Amino acid sequence: MAAPVIPPVTADDVLCARELLSGVVRTTPVAGARALSDLTGSRVGLKCENLQRTGSFKIRGAYTRIARLSDDERAGGVVAASAGNHAQGVALAARLLGVRATVYMPERAALPKVDATRGYGAEVVLTGRTVDEAVTAATAAAERSGAVFVHPFDHPDIIAGQGTVGCEILDQVPDAGTVLISAGGGGLLGGTAAVLRAARPDVRIVGVQAAGAAAWPSSLAAGEPMPVGGMRTMADGIAVGRPGDVTFAQVSSLIDEMVTVSEDALSAALLHCLERAKMLVEPAGAASVAALMEQPDRWPGPVVCVLSGGNVDPLVLLQVIRHGLVASSRYLTLHLRMPDRPGALAELLARVGRLGANVTDVAHSRIRGALAVGEVDVELSVETRGPEHRDAIVADLREAGHAVATP
Repeated sequence: MAAPVIPPVTADDVLCARELLSGVVRTTPVAGARALSDLTGSRVGLKCENLQRTGSFKIRGAYTRIARLSDDERAGGVVAASAGNHAQGVALAARLLGVRATVYMPERAALPKVDATRGYGAEVVLTGRTVDEAVTAATAAAERSGAVFVHPFDHPDIIAGQGTVGCEILDQVPDAGTVLISAGGGGLLGGTAAVLRAARPDVRIVGVQAAGAAAWPSSLAAGEPMPVGGMRTMADGIAVGRPGDVTFAQVSSLIDEMVTVSEDALSAALLHCLERAKMLVEPAGAASVAALMEQPDRWPGPVVCVLSGGNVDPLVLLQVIRHGLVASSRYLTLHLRMPDRPGALAELLARVGRLGANVTDVAHSRIRGALAVGEVDVELSVETRGPEHRDAIVADLREAGHAVATP
Protein backbone atom coordinates (compact mmCIF):
# COMPACT_ATOMS: atom_id res chain seq x y z
CA MET A 1 0.00 0.00 0.00
CA ALA A 2 1.42 3.38 -1.02
CA ALA A 3 2.23 5.86 1.69
CA PRO A 4 -0.25 8.77 1.90
CA VAL A 5 0.74 11.93 0.09
CA ILE A 6 1.35 14.72 2.61
CA PRO A 7 0.55 18.22 1.34
CA PRO A 8 3.42 20.70 1.49
CA VAL A 9 3.62 23.12 4.38
CA THR A 10 2.38 26.51 3.22
CA ALA A 11 3.00 30.05 4.40
CA ASP A 12 -0.45 29.99 6.01
CA ASP A 13 0.55 26.90 7.98
CA VAL A 14 3.62 28.73 9.24
CA LEU A 15 1.57 31.79 10.20
CA CYS A 16 -0.80 29.56 12.22
CA ALA A 17 2.21 28.08 13.99
CA ARG A 18 3.47 31.57 14.73
CA GLU A 19 0.20 32.39 16.47
CA LEU A 20 0.46 29.20 18.51
CA LEU A 21 4.03 30.01 19.54
CA SER A 22 3.25 33.58 20.62
CA GLY A 23 4.51 34.02 24.18
CA VAL A 24 6.33 30.68 24.06
CA VAL A 25 9.40 31.34 21.91
CA ARG A 26 11.57 34.42 21.73
CA THR A 27 11.65 36.70 18.73
CA THR A 28 15.40 36.45 18.26
CA PRO A 29 17.32 39.49 17.00
CA VAL A 30 19.06 40.01 13.69
CA ALA A 31 22.47 41.33 14.71
CA GLY A 32 24.51 43.50 12.39
CA ALA A 33 27.83 42.01 11.23
CA ARG A 34 30.15 44.82 10.18
CA ALA A 35 33.17 42.62 9.44
CA LEU A 36 31.11 40.32 7.22
CA SER A 37 29.47 43.32 5.56
CA ASP A 38 32.93 44.71 4.78
CA LEU A 39 33.99 41.31 3.42
CA THR A 40 31.01 40.98 1.08
CA GLY A 41 30.31 44.59 0.21
CA SER A 42 26.68 44.06 1.22
CA ARG A 43 24.77 44.47 4.47
CA VAL A 44 24.91 41.22 6.45
CA GLY A 45 22.70 40.29 9.39
CA LEU A 46 22.93 37.32 11.75
CA LYS A 47 19.58 35.79 12.74
CA CYS A 48 20.42 34.71 16.27
CA GLU A 49 18.57 31.48 16.96
CA ASN A 50 21.52 30.60 19.19
CA LEU A 51 19.79 32.98 21.64
CA GLN A 52 16.49 31.09 21.45
CA ARG A 53 15.10 29.18 24.43
CA THR A 54 17.08 25.90 24.80
CA GLY A 55 19.79 27.45 22.61
CA SER A 56 18.36 26.60 19.18
CA PHE A 57 15.37 26.87 16.87
CA LYS A 58 14.20 23.35 17.79
CA ILE A 59 11.75 24.50 20.47
CA ARG A 60 9.65 26.09 17.70
CA GLY A 61 8.87 22.80 15.97
CA ALA A 62 8.74 20.64 19.10
CA TYR A 63 6.18 22.87 20.82
CA THR A 64 4.03 23.13 17.67
CA ARG A 65 3.99 19.34 17.26
CA ILE A 66 3.20 18.50 20.88
CA ALA A 67 0.64 21.30 21.31
CA ARG A 68 -1.39 19.88 18.42
CA LEU A 69 -1.67 16.37 19.87
CA SER A 70 -5.07 15.21 21.04
CA ASP A 71 -5.79 14.86 24.76
CA ASP A 72 -5.47 11.07 24.46
CA GLU A 73 -2.14 11.37 22.67
CA ARG A 74 -0.81 13.77 25.29
CA ALA A 75 -1.88 11.41 28.04
CA GLY A 76 0.33 8.70 26.51
CA GLY A 77 3.39 10.95 26.54
CA VAL A 78 5.97 11.63 23.85
CA VAL A 79 9.23 10.00 22.86
CA ALA A 80 12.12 11.57 20.95
CA ALA A 81 15.67 10.79 19.91
CA SER A 82 18.47 13.31 19.59
CA ALA A 83 22.07 14.07 20.47
CA GLY A 84 21.22 17.52 21.77
CA ASN A 85 19.12 20.35 20.33
CA HIS A 86 15.94 18.45 19.49
CA ALA A 87 16.20 16.65 22.84
CA GLN A 88 16.18 19.94 24.71
CA GLY A 89 13.41 21.39 22.56
CA VAL A 90 11.14 18.39 23.15
CA ALA A 91 11.93 18.34 26.86
CA LEU A 92 11.02 21.99 27.40
CA ALA A 93 7.97 21.89 25.14
CA ALA A 94 6.64 18.83 26.95
CA ARG A 95 7.18 20.47 30.34
CA LEU A 96 5.37 23.64 29.25
CA LEU A 97 2.43 21.56 28.00
CA GLY A 98 2.33 19.13 30.94
CA VAL A 99 3.25 16.08 28.85
CA ARG A 100 5.56 13.27 29.93
CA ALA A 101 8.66 13.06 27.72
CA THR A 102 11.30 10.37 27.27
CA VAL A 103 14.33 11.21 25.15
CA TYR A 104 16.75 8.61 23.82
CA MET A 105 20.29 9.91 23.38
CA PRO A 106 23.51 8.20 22.25
CA GLU A 107 25.62 6.83 25.08
CA ARG A 108 28.40 9.31 24.29
CA ALA A 109 26.17 12.37 23.91
CA ALA A 110 27.79 15.50 25.32
CA LEU A 111 27.26 15.67 29.07
CA PRO A 112 26.06 19.32 29.08
CA LYS A 113 23.32 18.40 26.57
CA VAL A 114 22.27 15.35 28.58
CA ASP A 115 22.13 17.40 31.79
CA ALA A 116 20.17 20.19 30.09
CA THR A 117 17.61 17.73 28.72
CA ARG A 118 17.11 16.24 32.16
CA GLY A 119 16.97 19.73 33.62
CA TYR A 120 13.98 20.54 31.40
CA GLY A 121 12.17 17.58 32.93
CA ALA A 122 12.54 14.75 30.43
CA GLU A 123 13.56 11.22 31.26
CA VAL A 124 16.79 10.50 29.39
CA VAL A 125 17.72 7.03 28.18
CA LEU A 126 21.29 6.63 26.94
CA THR A 127 21.52 3.95 24.28
CA GLY A 128 23.59 3.09 21.20
CA ARG A 129 26.62 4.75 19.68
CA THR A 130 24.84 6.97 17.14
CA VAL A 131 21.71 9.06 16.79
CA ASP A 132 20.37 6.51 14.29
CA GLU A 133 20.62 3.79 16.95
CA ALA A 134 18.89 6.08 19.44
CA VAL A 135 16.09 6.70 16.90
CA THR A 136 15.62 2.95 16.46
CA ALA A 137 15.33 2.48 20.22
CA ALA A 138 12.97 5.45 20.57
CA THR A 139 10.59 4.34 17.83
CA ALA A 140 10.47 0.82 19.29
CA ALA A 141 9.70 2.26 22.72
CA ALA A 142 6.93 4.43 21.27
CA GLU A 143 5.33 1.40 19.59
CA ARG A 144 5.46 -0.57 22.83
CA SER A 145 4.09 2.16 25.06
CA GLY A 146 1.69 3.96 22.74
CA ALA A 147 3.59 7.24 23.18
CA VAL A 148 3.88 9.61 20.21
CA PHE A 149 7.27 9.72 18.53
CA VAL A 150 8.23 13.36 17.90
CA HIS A 151 10.41 13.33 14.80
CA PRO A 152 13.20 15.94 14.73
CA PHE A 153 12.26 17.23 11.27
CA ASP A 154 10.06 15.01 9.08
CA HIS A 155 6.54 16.13 10.07
CA PRO A 156 4.41 19.06 8.83
CA ASP A 157 3.93 20.50 12.33
CA ILE A 158 7.67 20.45 12.94
CA ILE A 159 8.32 22.17 9.60
CA ALA A 160 5.63 24.79 10.25
CA GLY A 161 7.03 25.58 13.68
CA GLN A 162 10.59 25.90 12.44
CA GLY A 163 9.37 28.08 9.60
CA THR A 164 8.40 30.84 12.02
CA VAL A 165 12.06 31.88 11.82
CA GLY A 166 11.18 33.05 8.30
CA CYS A 167 8.31 35.21 9.55
CA GLU A 168 10.71 37.06 11.81
CA ILE A 169 13.26 37.51 9.03
CA LEU A 170 10.57 39.11 6.86
CA ASP A 171 9.74 41.53 9.66
CA GLN A 172 13.36 42.32 10.51
CA VAL A 173 15.01 42.37 7.06
CA PRO A 174 12.17 42.90 4.57
CA ASP A 175 14.61 43.70 1.76
CA ALA A 176 16.78 40.58 2.19
CA GLY A 177 18.38 39.46 -1.07
CA THR A 178 19.81 36.13 0.16
CA VAL A 179 19.03 33.96 3.18
CA LEU A 180 21.60 31.27 4.08
CA ILE A 181 20.27 28.45 6.27
CA SER A 182 22.02 25.35 7.61
CA ALA A 183 20.43 22.08 6.53
CA GLY A 184 20.39 18.74 8.32
CA GLY A 185 17.06 16.99 7.95
CA GLY A 186 15.57 20.07 6.30
CA GLY A 187 12.83 21.15 8.73
CA LEU A 188 14.19 24.63 9.37
CA LEU A 189 15.11 25.15 5.72
CA GLY A 190 11.79 23.87 4.36
CA GLY A 191 9.60 25.82 6.77
CA THR A 192 11.54 29.06 6.44
CA ALA A 193 11.56 28.73 2.65
CA ALA A 194 7.75 28.33 2.60
CA VAL A 195 7.08 31.69 4.18
CA LEU A 196 9.95 33.54 2.45
CA ARG A 197 9.05 32.27 -1.01
CA ALA A 198 5.38 33.22 -0.62
CA ALA A 199 6.13 36.78 0.48
CA ARG A 200 9.30 37.41 -1.52
CA PRO A 201 9.49 35.26 -4.68
CA ASP A 202 12.72 37.02 -5.65
CA VAL A 203 14.70 36.26 -2.48
CA ARG A 204 17.54 33.76 -2.89
CA ILE A 205 17.17 30.84 -0.45
CA VAL A 206 20.28 28.72 0.03
CA GLY A 207 20.76 25.61 2.15
CA VAL A 208 24.18 24.87 3.61
CA GLN A 209 25.57 21.45 4.54
CA ALA A 210 28.87 20.23 5.92
CA ALA A 211 30.80 18.53 3.10
CA GLY A 212 31.50 15.58 5.39
CA ALA A 213 27.79 14.88 5.92
CA ALA A 214 26.09 16.08 2.75
CA ALA A 215 23.06 13.97 1.88
CA TRP A 216 21.14 16.78 0.19
CA PRO A 217 23.19 17.43 -2.97
CA SER A 218 23.05 13.81 -4.13
CA SER A 219 19.38 13.55 -3.14
CA LEU A 220 18.45 16.69 -5.08
CA ALA A 221 20.38 15.39 -8.09
CA ALA A 222 18.57 12.03 -7.90
CA GLY A 223 15.14 13.60 -7.36
CA GLU A 224 14.53 11.57 -4.20
CA PRO A 225 15.98 11.19 -0.71
CA MET A 226 19.24 9.25 -0.87
CA PRO A 227 21.30 7.99 2.08
CA VAL A 228 24.86 9.21 2.39
CA GLY A 229 27.76 6.97 3.39
CA GLY A 230 29.85 7.42 6.52
CA MET A 231 29.62 10.94 7.91
CA ARG A 232 32.53 12.81 9.44
CA THR A 233 32.04 16.39 10.54
CA MET A 234 32.30 18.61 13.60
CA ALA A 235 28.80 19.92 12.73
CA ASP A 236 26.91 17.13 14.47
CA GLY A 237 23.73 19.23 14.57
CA ILE A 238 23.32 18.88 10.78
CA ALA A 239 24.85 15.42 10.33
CA VAL A 240 21.76 13.61 9.02
CA GLY A 241 22.26 10.52 6.88
CA ARG A 242 19.14 10.94 4.70
CA PRO A 243 16.66 13.77 4.10
CA GLY A 244 13.12 13.00 5.23
CA ASP A 245 10.43 12.20 2.71
CA VAL A 246 8.30 15.14 3.86
CA THR A 247 11.18 17.62 4.07
CA PHE A 248 12.60 16.52 0.73
CA ALA A 249 9.40 17.39 -1.12
CA GLN A 250 9.24 20.71 0.72
CA VAL A 251 12.85 21.78 0.29
CA SER A 252 13.36 20.59 -3.30
CA SER A 253 10.46 22.69 -4.56
CA LEU A 254 11.37 25.93 -2.79
CA ILE A 255 15.11 26.56 -2.47
CA ASP A 256 17.46 27.99 -5.07
CA GLU A 257 20.49 25.85 -4.28
CA MET A 258 22.31 23.72 -1.74
CA VAL A 259 25.99 24.31 -1.04
CA THR A 260 28.55 22.51 1.10
CA VAL A 261 31.30 23.90 3.31
CA SER A 262 34.56 22.38 4.51
CA GLU A 263 35.59 21.65 8.09
CA ASP A 264 38.15 24.46 7.85
CA ALA A 265 35.39 26.86 6.81
CA LEU A 266 33.15 25.74 9.69
CA SER A 267 35.85 26.24 12.30
CA ALA A 268 36.88 29.61 10.84
CA ALA A 269 33.23 30.74 10.86
CA LEU A 270 32.76 29.67 14.47
CA LEU A 271 35.90 31.54 15.45
CA HIS A 272 34.71 34.61 13.55
CA CYS A 273 31.36 34.53 15.36
CA LEU A 274 33.14 34.35 18.71
CA GLU A 275 35.71 37.05 18.03
CA ARG A 276 33.92 39.55 15.83
CA ALA A 277 30.20 39.04 16.48
CA LYS A 278 30.58 38.03 20.17
CA MET A 279 28.28 35.08 19.49
CA LEU A 280 28.70 31.57 20.90
CA VAL A 281 27.60 29.33 18.05
CA GLU A 282 27.92 25.58 17.54
CA PRO A 283 29.59 24.35 14.32
CA ALA A 284 26.24 23.51 12.69
CA GLY A 285 24.94 26.93 13.66
CA ALA A 286 27.89 28.61 11.95
CA ALA A 287 27.42 26.81 8.61
CA SER A 288 25.64 29.77 7.02
CA VAL A 289 28.50 32.09 7.98
CA ALA A 290 30.99 29.55 6.62
CA ALA A 291 29.25 29.62 3.23
CA LEU A 292 29.34 33.41 3.21
CA MET A 293 33.04 33.54 4.13
CA GLU A 294 34.03 30.89 1.56
CA GLN A 295 32.32 32.75 -1.32
CA PRO A 296 31.83 36.35 -0.16
CA ASP A 297 31.15 37.76 -3.64
CA ARG A 298 28.49 35.24 -4.60
CA TRP A 299 25.38 36.26 -2.67
CA PRO A 300 23.07 39.18 -3.57
CA GLY A 301 22.58 41.42 -0.56
CA PRO A 302 21.37 42.21 1.95
CA VAL A 303 22.33 38.77 3.29
CA VAL A 304 20.85 37.04 6.32
CA CYS A 305 22.79 34.17 7.89
CA VAL A 306 20.72 32.05 10.26
CA LEU A 307 22.75 31.05 13.34
CA SER A 308 20.68 27.96 14.05
CA GLY A 309 22.09 26.98 17.46
CA GLY A 310 24.59 27.66 20.20
CA ASN A 311 24.72 24.40 22.14
CA VAL A 312 28.33 23.29 21.95
CA ASP A 313 30.22 20.99 24.30
CA PRO A 314 33.05 23.02 25.89
CA LEU A 315 35.54 20.26 25.04
CA VAL A 316 34.46 20.34 21.41
CA LEU A 317 34.63 24.12 21.48
CA LEU A 318 38.28 23.99 22.55
CA GLN A 319 39.10 21.67 19.64
CA VAL A 320 37.17 23.74 17.13
CA ILE A 321 38.79 26.99 18.24
CA ARG A 322 42.21 25.39 17.79
CA HIS A 323 41.15 24.12 14.37
CA GLY A 324 39.86 27.57 13.48
CA LEU A 325 43.13 29.22 14.50
CA VAL A 326 45.04 26.79 12.29
CA ALA A 327 42.62 27.32 9.39
CA SER A 328 43.06 31.10 9.63
CA SER A 329 46.89 30.77 9.84
CA ARG A 330 47.04 32.10 13.39
CA TYR A 331 48.36 28.91 14.90
CA LEU A 332 51.22 26.99 13.34
CA THR A 333 53.02 23.76 14.13
CA LEU A 334 56.62 23.52 12.86
CA HIS A 335 58.60 20.29 12.56
CA LEU A 336 62.37 20.77 12.36
CA ARG A 337 65.39 18.45 12.31
CA MET A 338 68.46 20.05 13.90
CA PRO A 339 72.01 19.22 14.99
CA ASP A 340 72.15 18.03 18.61
CA ARG A 341 74.48 20.54 20.18
CA PRO A 342 74.28 22.74 23.28
CA GLY A 343 72.49 26.02 22.63
CA ALA A 344 70.91 25.01 19.31
CA LEU A 345 67.36 24.95 20.70
CA ALA A 346 67.88 28.29 22.49
CA GLU A 347 69.09 29.85 19.25
CA LEU A 348 66.03 28.53 17.40
CA LEU A 349 63.63 29.86 20.02
CA ALA A 350 65.37 33.23 20.05
CA ARG A 351 65.08 33.43 16.25
CA VAL A 352 61.37 32.57 16.33
CA GLY A 353 60.88 35.21 19.04
CA ARG A 354 62.61 37.88 16.93
CA LEU A 355 60.22 37.00 14.10
CA GLY A 356 57.32 38.00 16.36
CA ALA A 357 55.82 34.54 16.93
CA ASN A 358 54.73 33.42 20.39
CA VAL A 359 55.85 29.86 21.21
CA THR A 360 53.17 27.90 23.10
CA ASP A 361 54.65 24.36 23.08
CA VAL A 362 58.04 22.73 22.45
CA ALA A 363 58.69 19.01 21.96
CA HIS A 364 62.37 17.87 21.70
CA SER A 365 63.31 14.27 20.87
CA ARG A 366 66.60 12.42 20.25
CA ILE A 367 65.08 8.95 19.86
CA ARG A 368 62.66 9.00 16.92
CA GLY A 369 63.32 6.19 14.49
CA ALA A 370 64.57 8.10 11.43
CA LEU A 371 67.04 10.27 13.32
CA ALA A 372 70.76 10.00 12.62
CA VAL A 373 73.27 10.13 15.45
CA GLY A 374 73.77 13.75 16.44
CA GLU A 375 70.33 14.91 15.26
CA VAL A 376 67.18 15.92 17.15
CA ASP A 377 63.56 16.43 16.14
CA VAL A 378 61.91 19.61 17.38
CA GLU A 379 58.21 20.39 17.16
CA LEU A 380 57.16 23.97 17.88
CA SER A 381 53.62 25.26 18.26
CA VAL A 382 53.48 29.01 17.74
CA GLU A 383 50.86 31.75 17.57
CA THR A 384 51.08 33.88 14.42
CA ARG A 385 49.30 36.92 13.05
CA GLY A 386 47.94 35.44 9.83
CA PRO A 387 49.01 33.93 6.48
CA GLU A 388 51.72 36.49 5.63
CA HIS A 389 53.32 36.23 9.06
CA ARG A 390 53.20 32.44 8.92
CA ASP A 391 54.86 32.34 5.49
CA ALA A 392 57.53 34.81 6.62
CA ILE A 393 58.42 32.65 9.62
CA VAL A 394 58.77 29.49 7.55
CA ALA A 395 60.79 31.26 4.86
CA ASP A 396 63.17 32.82 7.40
CA LEU A 397 63.83 29.50 9.15
CA ARG A 398 64.54 27.78 5.84
CA GLU A 399 66.91 30.58 4.80
CA ALA A 400 68.74 29.99 8.07
CA GLY A 401 69.34 26.37 7.02
CA HIS A 402 66.63 24.61 8.97
CA ALA A 403 64.71 21.74 7.38
CA VAL A 404 61.15 22.86 8.19
CA ALA A 405 57.94 20.92 7.62
CA THR A 406 54.42 22.14 8.36
CA PRO A 407 51.25 20.00 8.53
